[in-house]
Amino acid sequence: MAAAGLLAVVLGVLGGTLPVPLVALGPGPTYNTLDAIDDVPVIQVDGLSTYPTSGHLNMTTIAVSDQLTMFGALGAWASGYRQVVPRTTIYPPEKSDAQVQEDNSAQFAASEANAEVAALSQLSVPTRVVVGELTPNSPAGPSLQVGDELVSVAGRAVDSPVAVAEALLDTVPGQSVAVTYRRAGQEGSAEVVLGASPDRPQGLLGVRPGIEPQEGDITISLGDVGGPSAGLMFALAVVDKLTPGEITGGRFVAGTGTITQDGQVGPIGGIPFKMVAAAEAGAELFLVPADNCAEAASTAPSGLRLARVATLTDAIAALDAVRADQPIASC
Repeated sequence: MAAAGLLAVVLGVLGGTLPVPLVALGPGPTYNTLDAIDDVPVIQVDGLSTYPTSGHLNMTTIAVSDQLTMFGALGAWASGYRQVVPRTTIYPPEKSDAQVQEDNSAQFAASEANAEVAALSQLSVPTRVVVGELTPNSPAGPSLQVGDELVSVAGRAVDSPVAVAEALLDTVPGQSVAVTYRRAGQEGSAEVVLGASPDRPQGLLGVRPGIEPQEGDITISLGDVGGPSAGLMFALAVVDKLTPGEITGGRFVAGTGTITQDGQVGPIGGIPFKMVAAAEAGAELFLVPADNCAEAASTAPSGLRLARVATLTDAIAALDAVRADQPIASC
């Protein structure tokens, strides 16, 4: 009995303190993209006409619990609303935790940029292409600065971030290309020797292009969140602020989905957890990427209405229909 008791104590200590190579996924916090976080508006518009908004357009997240002990993992599994998966699913062994965080932050920044492009294109607002960010050791770094307007790249006029990428399609690393830019109202030019990219054969400019309205400025700010899945909700918030009327009609709407610069809404992971988080926060309607519809329909919390969206236009149409008490495309 003494030996058995000692063994139980040892197992208890190990089970409560020894980390296991697992993480638990569950519902994370939601954020109203029409509101402010820590007194900073999520969507800040300067120099453009804006209109009052109401209700909620909440982006949703997944909470990842790391450094689980055996007892912690068992508890998460037994809870019924969290999923325990191998840690390598979230943190690939070939990358450090810092690199994973950096990747998530880059994806989130890209979703912000794509959302702005998609919203401004939806509203036909005149725009200009700017240097949104310079990559580490950027070949363009000595010549360009964040905020510079890009006029032409490699002899081609550029009017969108996609056009910047297309201008470099036929280039090779080591090639010198001309870049025309505008800074503080003054036009300048530079010769940039392109670098090499690890994932594409063409030359690397080292610029992450963004887009801004020709007049005014839009800033999307939401710290400590990563990944690309907030794009749809950011784009809707920009559209709501720049158009008369209240797109939600005062309702609590939540959703998720990546977005491309041309307004295509893409699928995401963990949608059951995101719907639970939305329902617990008070959402009445959840915007679901079309490719996630089958999973969403089978796991949706009771009382949460689903709207199937494949594009930003679909999402706006769904909200218009809800305000008018008309049928919507559901999952």
